[in-house]
Amino acid sequence: MEKFLRVDMNELQVSYEEVPEKYQKVGGRSLIAKLLLDEVVPTCDALGPHNKLIVATGLLAGTSVSSAGRISVGAKSPLTGGIKESNAGGITANRLAQMGVKALVIEGLPKGDDWYIVVINDQGCKLVPAEAYVGMGTYEFCTKIREDYSDAAVTCIGPAGEKLYNAAGVATIDREGWPSRYSGRGGMGAVMGSKKIKAIVVEGKGRVSFANEEKFKDALKEYTAIVKDAPSTAAYKDYGTPSMVRIVDALGGLPVNNFSNGSFDRVDDISAETLNDVITRRGGKTSHACMAGCVIACSNVYVDEEGETIVSPLEYETIGLMGSNLGISDFDVIAKLNYLCNDIGLDTIETGAAIAVAMESGVAAFGDGEAALKMVEEMRQGTVLGRVLGAGTAVTGKVFGVRNVPVVKGQAMAAYDPRALKGMGVTYATSAMGADHTAGPTGKAKVDHSSPDGAADLSLTLQKKIPVYDCTGLCMFTIGSIGAHPQVIIDLLNSRFGWDLNVDWLNEMSLETLKDEYRFNELAGFTKLSHRLPEAFTERELPNLGTVFDVPDEDIDQMMKYS
Repeated sequence: MEKFLRVDMNELQVSYEEVPEKYQKVGGRSLIAKLLLDEVVPTCDALGPHNKLIVATGLLAGTSVSSAGRISVGAKSPLTGGIKESNAGGITANRLAQMGVKALVIEGLPKGDDWYIVVINDQGCKLVPAEAYVGMGTYEFCTKIREDYSDAAVTCIGPAGEKLYNAAGVATIDREGWPSRYSGRGGMGAVMGSKKIKAIVVEGKGRVSFANEEKFKDALKEYTAIVKDAPSTAAYKDYGTPSMVRIVDALGGLPVNNFSNGSFDRVDDISAETLNDVITRRGGKTSHACMAGCVIACSNVYVDEEGETIVSPLEYETIGLMGSNLGISDFDVIAKLNYLCNDIGLDTIETGAAIAVAMESGVAAFGDGEAALKMVEEMRQGTVLGRVLGAGTAVTGKVFGVRNVPVVKGQAMAAYDPRALKGMGVTYATSAMGADHTAGPTGKAKVDHSSPDGAADLSLTLQKKIPVYDCTGLCMFTIGSIGAHPQVIIDLLNSRFGWDLNVDWLNEMSLETLKDEYRFNELAGFTKLSHRLPEAFTERELPNLGTVFDVPDEDIDQMMKYS
């Protein structure tokens, strides 16, 4: 039987409780939305005692379903002031589910200044002192902690989370023990740091139960065949997310020099093809799975000239925000920036956008990789500049007097310029999460992305689809394969839990999630004016296309009814 595991940091006590019926048929992002709406006052201080950090598993976590072990981390965001769920790959979600934990809820603040590690194993849960690890980067920490807890799953924060940076994320290790799978967006690392939790360590491996294991195996066989044989799976295995570099540049929406252009003159240098050539020549891996049993294996392992790993993976968003957006076209520099962010515990999207804003102000020149590396190191050290950047892109813009700041609801835009990809612009504007590409990714849709016509409808269609995957724990990269076969998901759920759901339930659950998130933000003080893009994108033309973001406010307001 699945349990909620609560950690009360005020009393330094842990407890298990039965999962109430209203939460049994939701997981991941959907569960987080309901728990936050029910248990957290939306107007609370995000880094104060009334916020809660929730680590939730998807409904299919702990099973052998490929790509179903994504972890969801959620809380009220210190960056946006609204609800936030940020999910990642790695091995922790599967281990939690196998230990019978549906969600870990960390609440309250400790009375002292001591730091702790949450350790979960067959004997239960305990809080272990973490003073010896404070200040460590995530790579050193994960290496050392696994000396004491061998083969454990680890989810942790780095110095950025300890310093309560709004740009701080939460790292989860992959199969190799690399802390490179990030719940990066929204400042979840700062919330974890506010509660003085350095890490969550899950020892041992259990086994989930099945209402009908034979039917589950039949559904699993069908599911695996669909995903394995899909053209989208082959494309992700060959090139991963970096394949979007050329696609978005061709659409005119690749961020360049703080979103001042949408076409990069050195796009060939940062393309997926060039990346694969470099990795192959140096002996790295162009395909890599972050969790056991994943047949997509969209990740990569980027190595230096000597074949030593720099970082895994190097993803499109990082290439866009820390590459072209900074005027940098050297993969070695981008990979080192990625590594530093992982080690310090920073969201590469927020950090790349903040550095670009600082560069526009004259702190450094676009294209200066050494200056960018130095700025990230200043974030580790906590210098004045480092703390400004760590506070996020919006704060950086205010401090340096830059008006062209790519944020919505306080959160930096991902690597798609909304003046070129207007459906994505609508997602930025209307997602409860702030400027979040995963909430409704429109980049691969076969539409005229530069036209405002239908952009709101496209965004809404995708926003209503994504929670299905965020609730079940499935990677969104399965959409291209399993998206046309929702009955298989239902068969897996029904045979796993003994339910009697139909396909309509997926749509109903997804819509309910969006409404829960919207309601939380409404109670936090958000209005329809919160769902707007800044003038830097509605009035400043994108030079390469001569366009602005011009989706009518009426279209945006209408879709916010989620009907």
